[in-house]
Amino acid sequence: MIPDVTQQGRPPSTDSPAPTQNVPVVYFQGVSKSYGRIHALSNITLALSGGVTGLLGMNGAGKSTLFKLLMGKLRPSAGEVKLFGTDPWKNPAPYAKVGFVPEHEKMHDWMTALDFVSTFARLHGMTRKEAEAEALRVLEFVGLSDVANKEIGRFSKGMRQRTKIAHALVNDPELIILDEPLQGCDPLARTTIMNVIRELGKMGRTVLVSSHILNEIERITEQIVILHHGKLVALGNLHAIRERLDQIPHTIRIVGEDARSMAKDILDHPAVYGLSFPNDTELLIQTYHFGQLHAELPRLIVENNHRVSLIDNPDDDLESLLNYLAGGSA
Repeated sequence: MIPDVTQQGRPPSTDSPAPTQNVPVVYFQGVSKSYGRIHALSNITLALSGGVTGLLGMNGAGKSTLFKLLMGKLRPSAGEVKLFGTDPWKNPAPYAKVGFVPEHEKMHDWMTALDFVSTFARLHGMTRKEAEAEALRVLEFVGLSDVANKEIGRFSKGMRQRTKIAHALVNDPELIILDEPLQGCDPLARTTIMNVIRELGKMGRTVLVSSHILNEIERITEQIVILHHGKLVALGNLHAIRERLDQIPHTIRIVGEDARSMAKDILDHPAVYGLSFPNDTELLIQTYHFGQLHAELPRLIVENNHRVSLIDNPDDDLESLLNYLAGGSA
């Protein structure tokens, strides 16, 4: 069962069978999905097992299509999809080890969170008593134990998302698929959901979480898959990919009381190759060493007693990363 994270040292359940040795939990080999002349996914090959992987891409990149292929909602036009080494179109058994949170779906607003989650537990074959105990456990895991008996229709967006995650965890899955779980959530809910995702990864579960916001994924994991126009453009460690971005210029924007005074104290830094002033309070810095300069800016600002209201990175986003990875065609 999903452990109660408020009780220190409590181990994950050993009730679920371990994945077959050396067989990826998620396996795509040359997978494509087309709708006539529209190619939603093109020749995707990847293998994932254990920990958290972020699936990044702008809206329309193919993230939801990939998840629907994984969940058997769509059949691939070409290629092979396997879960735990099995083709789910030939044998649906692997779905018993999967928890799925889709981006959109209607919930039963008249039900309490406890009723909603325990109902899904019953569908997985638990007795009424087992279902209620497990529902309470996963609701506590996602931080909703205090509102377990409250109707879902009275929940905020973040609470609804956490309820959906709880229902996906009630069967103690080895693979958890989360489609844009942070979208529309307030900052507190986002932090709670991120903590839940990280905890699942630490427990050795395979977690695949999608987003179109780069810094959301960075706060959860460095292991990423990036889709662009249905194609796989990057797979691996986000930190390593970011290091490659030092080959292209970056802009750092600082807003403060006196832009030109700040420029005098920053100009001689070896990572700076250009400065500009959109107005008296705004300074734009061009650098080929984004990480280095960004790490040292707070010290330079404090040591020289500058009053700064904002440090922004206007080109440090997913769209810029895609532009680089796709050769400027994003």
